[in-house]
Amino acid sequence: MGKWQRSLYQPVLPLGKDGKRVTGSAEHIALSRKAAGEGMVLVKNENETLPLAKGTKVALFGKGTIDYVKGGGGSGDVTVAYIRNFYEGMKIKEAEGEVSLFHELPEFYEKNVKEQYAAGAVPGMTREPEVPDELVQKAKAYTDTAIITICRFSGEGWDRKCQITEEGYELFEDEKKQIELSASIFENGDFCLTNGEAAMVEKVKANFKNVIVVMNVGGMVDTSWFKDCKEIPAVLMAWQGGMEGGLAAADVVTGDVNPSGKLVDTYAATLEDYPSTENFHKSVYYVDYNEDIYVGYRYFETIPGAAEKVNYPFGFGLSYTSFETEVLGAEEKDGKIVVKAAVTNTGKRAGKEVVQLYYGAPQGKLGKPAKELGAYRKTRLLQPGETQRVVLSFTVEDMASFDDLGKVAKSAYVLEAGSYVFYVGNNVRDAKKLDFTYDLAEAEVTAQYTSLAAPHKLEKRLLADGTYEALPTDNGPVEEEGLERQDKLTLEGFLPAVKAQERKSFGELMEAAKTNPNLMNVVEGKETLDEFVDKLPTEALIHLLGGQPNTGVANTFGMGNLPEYGIPNIMTADGPAGLRIQPQCGVNTTAWPCATLLACTWDPELIEEIGKAGGEEVKENNIGIWLTPAVNIHRSPLCGRNFEYYSEDPLVAGKSGAAMVRGMQSEHIGASVKHFCCNNKETNRKDSDSRVSERALREIYLKAFEIIVKEADPYTIMSSYNLINGVQASENKDLLTGILRGEWDFKGMVTTDWWTHGEHYRETKAGNDIKMANGYEERVQEAFEKGYITRDEIALCAKRILTMILRMD
Repeated sequence: MGKWQRSLYQPVLPLGKDGKRVTGSAEHIALSRKAAGEGMVLVKNENETLPLAKGTKVALFGKGTIDYVKGGGGSGDVTVAYIRNFYEGMKIKEAEGEVSLFHELPEFYEKNVKEQYAAGAVPGMTREPEVPDELVQKAKAYTDTAIITICRFSGEGWDRKCQITEEGYELFEDEKKQIELSASIFENGDFCLTNGEAAMVEKVKANFKNVIVVMNVGGMVDTSWFKDCKEIPAVLMAWQGGMEGGLAAADVVTGDVNPSGKLVDTYAATLEDYPSTENFHKSVYYVDYNEDIYVGYRYFETIPGAAEKVNYPFGFGLSYTSFETEVLGAEEKDGKIVVKAAVTNTGKRAGKEVVQLYYGAPQGKLGKPAKELGAYRKTRLLQPGETQRVVLSFTVEDMASFDDLGKVAKSAYVLEAGSYVFYVGNNVRDAKKLDFTYDLAEAEVTAQYTSLAAPHKLEKRLLADGTYEALPTDNGPVEEEGLERQDKLTLEGFLPAVKAQERKSFGELMEAAKTNPNLMNVVEGKETLDEFVDKLPTEALIHLLGGQPNTGVANTFGMGNLPEYGIPNIMTADGPAGLRIQPQCGVNTTAWPCATLLACTWDPELIEEIGKAGGEEVKENNIGIWLTPAVNIHRSPLCGRNFEYYSEDPLVAGKSGAAMVRGMQSEHIGASVKHFCCNNKETNRKDSDSRVSERALREIYLKAFEIIVKEADPYTIMSSYNLINGVQASENKDLLTGILRGEWDFKGMVTTDWWTHGEHYRETKAGNDIKMANGYEERVQEAFEKGYITRDEIALCAKRILTMILRMD
């Protein structure tokens, strides 16, 4: 196929064998089911309640049995041919002779949920109905085993516990509707059980000997109601498992799949136990990241008194078999910490284990978390008695801390003097300390930088001993002179202009094509990209800096679109749980498990396989850029988009995201890694200021992006909506030029998130190459004419957009 043939002429040509389509194919759906099973986490299993013995009679409770949530809403939604809920999955197991079901219960829920959907409810936003006592008694007479399913839904643009302070902030209609609906269903926020769910749980506990819970959720939820409850011996965190998630959960509870997932977040006893909760809703206009680097397990394993607040630690997950991990050796070699271990399956079932290597740096002058994840490795499927040797490694420099105040060396990554200790295990809490240490007599600077994106109004931050230190504050960044700011109402939801073409004869067009600069000359090596760009008028370069109209099945707009200069219109599509095509297009794609579940597989190779399969679907439908992966940190359980982010830990998020990018881009489909950065709250997301220290910014919130840039070379990065320390992310030159390009040597292009509140020409000056979904050519042109932006600045961004387009097939 010729260069850009799909983008220029839109032939929807199948990529599969024998001319078959890969989009929504049986092979991809099977991979989605496999991944879902790999990432589900068994957090409780007393008395070997699971897996269910062959022929077990089961009663299914909870509207979540029917009301299955495949993934989150907004950009994370996917149009699919079908969705398999837990009841449907268990019916397949019944047909295979593995279980027997009491069907009257799920039929009751089926009727109720259908009525709620007909009244306008969406999956996961339904109410738990009261089960008639006579139905409970019939179920009790049938069996002593019950499975309760609890489901949760969240989406883009709203947070999981909705609260607005009195600051004059006016809600959009969609925000108001969602907040009111959520508050009416979830009396205490959807982190906790609703009153209806709690009553149902109590009724089931009172009538059944064996009670199993399946959690169809997107991330952190309250676990206190089952953690120490003797009446609930088994709990499976089934997450949002994509279109086959209900069947995958049935695979696990029946033992057809041995659970091997591990938690990628810390599950505390209460919502208030997370340090981020206290000021999450303090203001709609800013969030103070006072906990600093002590996010997730870094907080709970370090801060005095926090350890006992943990119900389930980071990295935790049970199996139907048992494993023994023997450390064979540990050393520092060629600047790397290398640990070798042997993992043996000591149980009676085949299974997989995850080996986790943590380090503890000396407290020194900067203060450090007690443990930080340095490396991890998942084994292959080990048969009973089988052993696999694994090697875990990371660089010594990876243990350095960023000194933003100059306690050792200002604006530098520093290895402080002392003994660095190491732990190996299958979760952060149970990891065993090794005899090996890495000892450093004097502090070393591993990288020297300058102060960038520093806070102005963050007054304090947490220290390792639980106290706070004061931070310097000032009046904030001074904005450069420029055009009067655009009215924000003109920045919301506008579509790209359709470029007019003057009436010309066919002959005139053919003659112009011979003389106009043409990007194909760059492809064919007849001229350099610099030479091509130099020939383009400034107006054409400015045109490239904004989003372009949709073609084909795209609905999130394109990039490029200058046919008179041979520049194709490259389409984009939402992710991150599958290629998102609007239902009216008539194309069903594969819905993959949510990002949190994928991270819980601790298996970058599997995630890369999903990236490749997803990339094939994107490419087959003539899309060039897939707006995924999303790698923001799970700073707070309350963030409405945690389902599409990977983890509280930047290493897990970075390794998972890098794997996804490698898989996608093996198909020459551009990834757009998002949201750069600190997009950890949806309330007033376009104007909320994330106030964060330089240290926390670099060690926690930027680290996943850094790993992906250095390991996977993404075609694009997407800047976030929010402000970072008083500056819009899309206008933040310190981040986009100073850190992303200057320090990490990123070679790709940067796009804004869709309809940001940034000023277009200021975004261009900062190094944000394209404004999506719609650009404001007239504003950039005016700024150019008044001297607020130069042709060189415009051309630099245009060149990076063209470089990205040149990478496409």
